Amino acid sequence: MTQQIPSTEPELAGVRNFRDVGGLPTEDGRRVRHGVLFRSGHLAHATAEDTAFLSSLGLHTIFDFRNAADQLLEGQDVELPGVRNVNLPLSDPADGAEFWKMVRDGDLDQLRGLLAGGQAENRMIDSYRLIVKERNAEHARVLRALAEDSVPALMHCAAGKDRAGLSIAVTLLAVGVEREAILGDYLESNALHRRYKVHRSGSSASAYSPEVMELLSPLFDARAAYLEAAFETIEGTWGGVDAYLERGLRVTPELREQLRERLLG
Repeated sequence: MTQQIPSTEPELAGVRNFRDVGGLPTEDGRRVRHGVLFRSGHLAHATAEDTAFLSSLGLHTIFDFRNAADQLLEGQDVELPGVRNVNLPLSDPADGAEFWKMVRDGDLDQLRGLLAGGQAENRMIDSYRLIVKERNAEHARVLRALAEDSVPALMHCAAGKDRAGLSIAVTLLAVGVEREAILGDYLESNALHRRYKVHRSGSSASAYSPEVMELLSPLFDARAAYLEAAFETIEGTWGGVDAYLERGLRVTPELREQLRERLLG
């Protein structure tokens, strides 16, 4: 896999999965600039120290891809003075709301029925495919905003893995970052200190049993198969990245060049 230039990464107490995607290489030999594009989990639990650090980044815009149900569960992001907050849900609150309630509350038999035998992984793959097919207006809006004036930018969802991961991937594809480098950055969400903390309602000993955690793991992992399913959907639906950007997202070559100027060194 392509070597990546590491960036300084702070220890944030209340924000999971934060990182600067700077340093990723493009197919034409350039690199994403440091300090222009960040990703993370939600900011609702940011401490005062976390907030001070985030304020020091000079952010123009924070893109929050959570839906209303996520925000109700986790809370609103902390306010950063002078930063524009844009909420663009990439999933419908009704989609999976009952499912996630069962995940939090359900007993072992329920979870086996919902998640065992590859069902959990298939659910994630289907979700990635659906977001790529159906959230074109949202992804287009992000790319236009970045090209126009919205950097430095931070993109996040709940865990900073799936919805934010897809939006980061689309952005990186648009500026020509190598596919392997996009996948490598995505898989960094698996580091133990980055992972979303699983909260379940059950108080019994089985709530966090090894079998339960194994059943849940596909939902909280960043797996290559998930992002590759999104890439395959782009290829299968539009025939390639260029056509996806031009026909699916209505992103012109001129806008892509603006994006490169904003994001690449």
